[in-house]
Amino acid sequence: MGHLIIPDGYRPRLTSRELQRAVALIHEEFPSRLASCLNLREVRAPLFVDRASGLNESPGAAGPAVSFDIPDINVHAEMIHSLSKWARVALKRYEFKLGTGLYASVHTVRPDVRPDNMRSVYVDQWDWEKHIDPQNRDTQYLRDTVRDIVTCICDAAETLRKAFPALTFRPDRDVYFITAQELEDRFPHLSPAERETEICRVHRTVFLTCVGPDLHSGAPHAVRAPDCDDWSLNGTLFMWNPVLKQACELSTMGIRVDAEALRRQLTAADCENVRFLLFHQMLLNGDLPQSIGGGIGASRLCMLLLEACHIGEVQAGLWDAETVRACEEAEIPLL
Repeated sequence: MGHLIIPDGYRPRLTSRELQRAVALIHEEFPSRLASCLNLREVRAPLFVDRASGLNESPGAAGPAVSFDIPDINVHAEMIHSLSKWARVALKRYEFKLGTGLYASVHTVRPDVRPDNMRSVYVDQWDWEKHIDPQNRDTQYLRDTVRDIVTCICDAAETLRKAFPALTFRPDRDVYFITAQELEDRFPHLSPAERETEICRVHRTVFLTCVGPDLHSGAPHAVRAPDCDDWSLNGTLFMWNPVLKQACELSTMGIRVDAEALRRQLTAADCENVRFLLFHQMLLNGDLPQSIGGGIGASRLCMLLLEACHIGEVQAGLWDAETVRACEEAEIPLL
């Protein structure tokens, strides 16, 4: 059994029928607001890609992908971990103009995930990608985009509270920005997860920047693929979860690597061998647009806004027998 937290006196805010309606409302409201705010258009997402294409997230960043052979077309396929690379190619293929972009609903599995209150083997998220001007490759553009996403979350939460008065959660619209190194300097004796919770305890909405490179301690705050985000222009969005009293990771995102950043980060990660894959060759040859993008956890967002204590309350998944028993005893309904 993963680490299970059952808060004292916890009871779901909504009935089972209300919860299904509320989840559906979030899935209608939030992506619509995101698309309008960031100038995105919905596209269909692949469930799997050819391993040889280099379009999946790099090894080490998200654990091994579920893979299988397709004999009739002589392809070894992998279930997508994230759409970050596929979406960047799609910006070019679908001819998205400067300042516009795409989003898609992603559904996949990550068998190596250790399930707990906020993690599941089943992953559902909204991945988005936007074509930007090279002049926008800076911290200010990243911060402005983060604030736009937080506004979408807060507005969706307001709509939910009006539809379901039993809900009380009000996410903080004010975003606190801090680098991974500054966070380590502030809490040098804590683990990365403990640092995230401590900073969110004070600053309820936090964007942790510069995630990926080794810190002064000799290890990165978190592993990030070297061929996706520019580590100097990326980050993770957290909000305080008042039910679990810990940080809730909602999104990883960033301005994507250009050719220079790709070379630098592949060297730092000691995985220069991938540069010969199709995606990397397109990027190094200048064939892909500059972009910003990320993923936003759908069930994680539903869990937070609906004040649920377990992700299994808002998504249908599989759980070990001990977790099921403990939740039944605590009258926590798992789907």
